Amino acid sequence: MPLHLIKLCVGADSLDDLRQWMAARMAEAARRGAPARHAHVTRMAPKRAEAILDGGSLYWVIKGQIAARQRIVAIEPFMDGDGIRRCKLWLDGAVVAVAPRPMRAFQGWRYYEAKDAPPDLDETQPGLAEMPEKLRRELAGLGLL
Repeated sequence: MPLHLIKLCVGADSLDDLRQWMAARMAEAARRGAPARHAHVTRMAPKRAEAILDGGSLYWVIKGQIAARQRIVAIEPFMDGDGIRRCKLWLDGAVVAVAPRPMRAFQGWRYYEAKDAPPDLDETQPGLAEMPEKLRRELAGLGLL
């Protein structure tokens, strides 16, 4: 069973914001001739990298709700220009909407067990991903989704 990570998506107000930002990053990679993936840089490297790379994803918390995930395709620890250890979480370009679930704010990232992770949105109810995100958030906030 894969192990996941969960992290706050700082700066994004919606799933659409995240998707637009990620599309811009993928277009930039294509212009450079690089693979269509994005590196999210963190301060700490996960010690359980092998389990994460066995199908794990980075789950994004947007405005207090788990909203999306991106598959983690590689983990690359490195030293930055100031001599500080950092880690690149290489993410697949696809941003997959998940069934919304409330999540309190926290710092950094956390391990996220597969048994706790919400399913992809269309797996719960086909067509739900087509519903406007604002409406999905309101319904989830009322406990109706």
